[in-house]
Amino acid sequence: MRPTARHKNLLGDISVLYVAVMARAIRAEGADPAELLGRFGLDEQALSEPEARISIPRFMRMGQAAIALTGNPAFGLTMGQLSRPVDAGMAGLAAQCAPTGGEAISTLIHFALLTSRNSRGVPWTTNSGREAHFYSIRPYNVFNFFVVDSVLAAWAQFLRTITGHYRVIERVTIEYPSQGHDDVFEQWFGCPVRFGAEGNSLRLAPGIREAGSLHAQAAMYEKLDGECQRDLLRIRAGWSTGDRVKDLLPPLLQGGTPTLAAIAEKLGVAPWTLQRQLADERTGFRELVDETRRGLALEYIRETRASLSEIAWLLGFANPAAFHKAWRRWFETSPGEHRKQYLVEQAGKGIR
Repeated sequence: MRPTARHKNLLGDISVLYVAVMARAIRAEGADPAELLGRFGLDEQALSEPEARISIPRFMRMGQAAIALTGNPAFGLTMGQLSRPVDAGMAGLAAQCAPTGGEAISTLIHFALLTSRNSRGVPWTTNSGREAHFYSIRPYNVFNFFVVDSVLAAWAQFLRTITGHYRVIERVTIEYPSQGHDDVFEQWFGCPVRFGAEGNSLRLAPGIREAGSLHAQAAMYEKLDGECQRDLLRIRAGWSTGDRVKDLLPPLLQGGTPTLAAIAEKLGVAPWTLQRQLADERTGFRELVDETRRGLALEYIRETRASLSEIAWLLGFANPAAFHKAWRRWFETSPGEHRKQYLVEQAGKGIR
């Protein structure tokens, strides 16, 4: 049985608004983005549709292609520098109307789901909005370094835009190891940057959290914040209990299998209540774990260059052999054979 097409990418998706920023950055680097967009089935018209999304893995590959096209390994910083509040959609418009830098970055991140969904979880702020944190797909490789760079740089640029200050960040931490461009990053952010850290984060410089926004507008902030809140509720209202369980599973699978009790606790219900709700939807916890693993396995094999042992760990299998066995049960072939065939097919379409 061949793997079938899926309705959504379990590793996450992102608005084409961010692809438009990428195209802008490519032009700023002196190159033409048209060929690259065409290679990934996009054009300028597609970038004008704010509701359209592409998978995060495809966005990652586009970023790597943009780095190759421009010759700039820190291309993500260029994207961040050229990003505007409106490039984050309604969330960006609401955030720029907030009264202070701290409230603005917290608003931007609180509504991140409106334009981007990451299987590892949503970004979050701590310390009353003084620190901003970002998840990325693991394991790290040349395809997803730039995603971290572009997100953190866009947040920093957002704060510069709304506060009018240049030195808005006190410290940056980046999860992936140094690629030898530390000085470029420290010069761009204007502060120390630590690679190989436990997570991706920005710490706001003293006074930036309290700094007034140059774009503050109380009435519009209330109106746009309310609209974003309603949009967020509409997204989540369409989720069944099974959908909510599957949304929580991907990061919790890494290195093991989460229990029904652990998921129930995250959903704020008793384990027996969750079990009953899933039964009412004619499914069960084990079935959802298997479905999630199957979908993620397909995405990891097709859309990343992670090794089979890394994928086995990401999916919570005890060892690579257990992953191979599950893949054969799902697709009646081996993961290595499928990846090889898929890459050949993509190369034939001009997609790398």
